[in-house]
Order: sequence, then structure tokens, then C-alpha cells
Amino acid sequence: MRLGLGTGSTVAYLLEALSERELKDVSCVATSPGTERAARSLGLTLRSSAEVDELDLAIDGADQIDPSGWLVKGGGGAHTREKIVAAAARRFVVIASADKAVERLSPPVPLELMRFGLNSTLRALAPVDLRPAAAGEPRSSSPAAQLSPDGGLLANYLGTFADPRELAARLSVTPGMVEHGLFAPEMVSLILIASDGGVERRSGLKQDG
Repeated sequence: MRLGLGTGSTVAYLLEALSERELKDVSCVATSPGTERAARSLGLTLRSSAEVDELDLAIDGADQIDPSGWLVKGGGGAHTREKIVAAAARRFVVIASADKAVERLSPPVPLELMRFGLNSTLRALAPVDLRPAAAGEPRSSSPAAQLSPDGGLLANYLGTFADPRELAARLSVTPGMVEHGLFAPEMVSLILIASDGGVERRSGLKQDG
């Protein structure tokens, strides 16, 4: 099996579970340097994204999940890679704790932006703020901002919105936008939401390949 690994605190539990199973015939593609380091330390077999055209399965977390299956992702700054991996997978499964399930998506929505023409891009996307880098995180010096795994500038869209599909369309057509953190239900096969009472299963709209 070819498995895509997401990024974030929930995925850390997934890596441990995979390692305990000692699955010898599973090769993994990681969506961030942090996930790659953790997976290697646990003995998982990793392949570069350039080696893999299609994945059998991808598993990732989410920052927000609404009742219709829309997601906000990218709190870890890897949403561009996560979206590529989700699209390349025949099945994309989201795992999350109950606090990530919301009645309505809200800001911030993570963005990855090009450095070239940044001021124009920020003006077109307003209200948007560049994301400051925490200690030890990759950052650019001018402008001061956290960097994605591929060197893009990370930012947050801060405006309120009623329709995530409408906002996703607006963000996608803005020049200078690399990728946004809104994931449509059509990208998702299954959502598993864990609480003290058990695991809730929500079906996505992705047609399995």
C-alpha cells in the first residue's frame, strides 16, 4: 500500500499506531519535514513524492470540520502539500477529535502566498495577516513571516464568510495565491471524529478510485 501521511498533532498518534503494527508492505509519503522525521524515527518506510503518482490512501487531521464536510486545514503550515496528497489518494480519510467539529467554519483560513508581488496579493485578499514564525520555525527575514515546507509565505485569511465554496473560489483565482486551507467535501472519503462516547463516522463525497 502507498500511504499519504498528513501533518499535525493527531497524525502523531497515527504514526505510533502504524509503527506498532509493523506493516512491512506499506510505503509512506509525508507532507511535512516534521512528519517525515517522526515517521523515520519510528521505522516507517518513506518514499519521496516524486516517486509516487497515485496513493491508495491518505490520512490527515483537520482544524475545523463543518456538518457538510468542508474542512479548514493548514494550522501546521503544510496545507498545500496536504491538498496535493489528498487529491492523489484514491481514498482520503480525516481523523479528528470532537472539538474540531463545528457548526460553521470560521477564520482564520490558512494561506500560502508567493513572495513576488506580495503587497498586491495581500491587498486583493484583505483581510489577511502574514503568520509570524514561532521560535525554531522556518521564517523569512523580509517580510517577517513563517514559511511553508516549500518556502512559501504563510498567512491567515481573517474575514468572516457564510459560504466556504464561494470563498474557496475567490481565494483560488487571486494571483499570488499558492494554495488555501479550505478542503471541499469532494476531496474527502471519510471523516472519523473521536469523543469520549466513541467514534462518529461521516461520509465524504469523494468517489473512490
